[in-house]
Amino acid sequence: MILFPAIDILDGRAVRLVRGDKHTVTDYGDPLAFAEKWVQAGAEWLHVVDLSGAFSGASGIDPVIAEIKKRFSVKIQSGGGLRRIADVERRLDAGADRVVLGTMAVSDPDSFALAAFRFAGKIVAGIDAKGGMLAVKGWTVTTDISAVTFGKRCKRMGIGCALFTDISKDGAMQGANIAETVRLQKETGLDVIASGGVSRTDDLAGLQESGVYGAILGRALYEGAIDLSGALERFGA
Repeated sequence: MILFPAIDILDGRAVRLVRGDKHTVTDYGDPLAFAEKWVQAGAEWLHVVDLSGAFSGASGIDPVIAEIKKRFSVKIQSGGGLRRIADVERRLDAGADRVVLGTMAVSDPDSFALAAFRFAGKIVAGIDAKGGMLAVKGWTVTTDISAVTFGKRCKRMGIGCALFTDISKDGAMQGANIAETVRLQKETGLDVIASGGVSRTDDLAGLQESGVYGAILGRALYEGAIDLSGALERFGA
């Protein structure tokens, strides 16, 4: 199982939110300091999110991505604020190895399909769900499309990987929604990365035993509930 330490960036700072609510910000400091910390612990991937871009659509973390790639030998998966093909291209040019797209799939499905074709193997479907329904625009809008239906649509486009977030779990330290993560992977055929609620090693054990492709580690790392080097040794691919 691939473990992805998360670095969520809001106004240039590494932060964590609870259930995507921008009014619940905990500021942890310099994103580059955490990139260094997670790489030194053995991370092969980082999950870097532009929260400012997710909320406003105005992305601004490309220089951070570029600096991480310059300083460290690590692969980067990145999302947030990617609304157009040009945004995707710019994020990849900055150094991201693959990008997560969710809002574009709903607001501009033609561009989403084009991105899946043009950047084959570098697009991860962002499947963020509230009550099983797809949520977009920084989780502020819930659509009438189910997570599974959207996942199947992505698979038909040739996308092979999805990042699934149960918004009710995100940042709450209440455990991952393993059942829905496994269901999404089985019903869509996508390699699914679990996000939201991973708060202890038991969550990782359950995901690994269920055959889940990967897991995002957020607040649990920042608050010391999970030791990254130990988790990578035990659960890492």
